[in-house]
Amino acid sequence: CHQRIRNLQLGDPEYGPEIEEACDAIHTATKGFGTDEQSIINTLGSFTPSQRFILSQRYKEKFGKDLYNLVDSETSFNFGTLAKLLSLPIPEAEAKIIRMATKGIGTNEKLLWPVICGRTNVEMNLLKKAYFKRYNEDLAILLSSELSGDLKKLALACVQGLEEEFDPSYHTESRAAEDAKLFYKAGQGRWGTDEETIFGIICKSPPKYLKMVDSAYVEKNNVNLERALEKELSGKAKKAAIYELGMKLSPYETVAELIKQTCAGMGTDELGLSCAILRYQTILPHVMIEHTNMYSKTIQDRVQEETSGYYKDLLLEMIHVVWPSP
Repeated sequence: CHQRIRNLQLGDPEYGPEIEEACDAIHTATKGFGTDEQSIINTLGSFTPSQRFILSQRYKEKFGKDLYNLVDSETSFNFGTLAKLLSLPIPEAEAKIIRMATKGIGTNEKLLWPVICGRTNVEMNLLKKAYFKRYNEDLAILLSSELSGDLKKLALACVQGLEEEFDPSYHTESRAAEDAKLFYKAGQGRWGTDEETIFGIICKSPPKYLKMVDSAYVEKNNVNLERALEKELSGKAKKAAIYELGMKLSPYETVAELIKQTCAGMGTDELGLSCAILRYQTILPHVMIEHTNMYSKTIQDRVQEETSGYYKDLLLEMIHVVWPSP
């Protein structure tokens, strides 16, 4: 049974030479006194998410040690944090990010909401399963205890994974006009804001339909849904709701803005930057185009300007995997 499951997860059980060589390189890099960070970059940094998953499985088989625990014991600081996340499958890495955002005194909401919001139903189910498997705790219960106010309402709406599948016979122009009207009545059209109705419309609507609702809202009110959210919400809840909306209406531009925000203001949010590059690595080619159009610089340019040392080299290698430099 175990072998059959493994075959379903990994395909051919025969590991390619690049996996074997990477396992040996990591083992050599972490053996004895000190760590060869460049070897970590050349292996974990140069692999795709699916290759890293296979690598973590094979390393444990070959050397009898969990790759995450090994990297944890051998690295530190921003470089170490990112290297550890790279040693995990993406859903488990995201579960780890949530744990990092919620452990200790206070909650790092700025780190938390980009992981919770903007997910498909499939992605949310994978995250919930990964979190429960790793920490034996229900994600919704955790969020209920860690968050409050409008951000809590939005997070709980997102974690339910209730996005409908687009059905042209159901998601019609007339229904979009009705939902646009409902959105207005829950926000600009009343005293106070009915956040649960607004979040419900955003979270349940499939992207194609939400664009129809947005168009209907503009036609009726001369402002789009994003502008309406800006007027009705505040603080991190406003940013999170706009992010959830943006990931459905214009995902590549939204991720580009997220990456830019981690580098805005005084100092760089290295953890936020690491998480953004890690989570969205597979779509970075599309994000790169939008980032360049929006800010007249590439993501590599931003990493070069905002980071340093082995940490910078690891980020650049991750980007290079999906966007090879000339």
